[in-house]
Amino acid sequence: MLTHAYRPQCAAEERRHTPECDTRSTKLTLFALALGTFAIGTGEFGSNGIIQLFSSDLGVTIPQATYAVTAYAVGVMIGSPTITILAARQNRKQLLLGLALLFLVGNLLSAIAQNLGMLIAARFITGTVQGAYFGAGAVVAAYVYGPGKGGKAFATVMGGLTVATIIGSPLGTFLGQHVGWQALYVVVAAIGLCAGAAVLAWVPTTRDLDGGSVSQELGALRRPMVWVVMTVAALGIASIFAVYTFIGPFVTDAALAGESLIPIALAVFGVGMAVGNQIGGRLADRYEYRGLVIGYGGVLLFLITIGAAGGTTWVLLLALFGVGATMMLAIPTIQVLLTRYAPEAPTLMGALNLASLNLANALGAIGGSITLSAGLGTLSTVWAGLVLTVTGLLLFAATVPRVAPPVRAAVA
Repeated sequence: MLTHAYRPQCAAEERRHTPECDTRSTKLTLFALALGTFAIGTGEFGSNGIIQLFSSDLGVTIPQATYAVTAYAVGVMIGSPTITILAARQNRKQLLLGLALLFLVGNLLSAIAQNLGMLIAARFITGTVQGAYFGAGAVVAAYVYGPGKGGKAFATVMGGLTVATIIGSPLGTFLGQHVGWQALYVVVAAIGLCAGAAVLAWVPTTRDLDGGSVSQELGALRRPMVWVVMTVAALGIASIFAVYTFIGPFVTDAALAGESLIPIALAVFGVGMAVGNQIGGRLADRYEYRGLVIGYGGVLLFLITIGAAGGTTWVLLLALFGVGATMMLAIPTIQVLLTRYAPEAPTLMGALNLASLNLANALGAIGGSITLSAGLGTLSTVWAGLVLTVTGLLLFAATVPRVAPPVRAAVA
């Protein structure tokens, strides 16, 4: 999902340093970074699978429980650019270790939350880690892999996030169902602790990974098209979260299937995301806008399918795969556009990419909560997602094709 967004950053890092790393140490470093993204993804996506569990345990409605999901997204939106800027000069290894510690604290607080307010605060704290970790990981990955392989290196690191959607989130949901929803956050904290230990042991200790000035990157914030593309992303991608956040109720309340099907449904969605990501990356490399148009258009068809026939189990599963796959067609194109409009600021653009994606998370969850609170039915959340994606597509058509990027960023 994020490989193409960080390609310019990886390429820039390759030009700065050419380390001599043996194959084994490189693989261990990339594994350490990927373990961190796996932990982050499992906690983020796994939370959607246990909404029914902690809403019941904490005595709140499902729409109210989605505030915890929204809080995580807001944490990413605020924390990603803020930590990136404040830690601009910090050594990337030290930054990763600090983020691992903060991630551990956030998840342990989530596990011991006694009420919704405490859970919301804990998820906000945890969310602040995500964007900064991905940005620092991009720098380290490019550094250890060497010239010409920055994109490949970061793709390996981001593999942890893909694995989280296919394996980590469904297993976390299964664990929550049989042990208690708190168990998900305890396990995620443990994985995060292991990731921190792996970073300490296997990420090189070198001043080559020291940070630098962010004045140039901050200048990119003055470009209106950066904010336009972020808005297109936040609105359009919101529909994926208007579906993913409510997969549990879709399965049990709409399709009338047992809770045991929820982890399977999450895994099907994750496989769709993985397939769409691979195709979307190729489309982003070859075509300027096709991935976004096909992705946004395709997801609208699957949203309509869920809204009309999602009460049938096999239709629901097929459509969940389709939503994940088609939306992921669009995401690489959006992220390439962002870096093209601000090629001199890839690190901050990477953080803002994640901020926009998590704003989409918040918008999708909020939109779905509104339709549920209005009594429109369990599957009504897809109509909120449809409205948001249509709005994003219209904004794209009215702006992006009409404004050429100032410089086309090189693709490594």
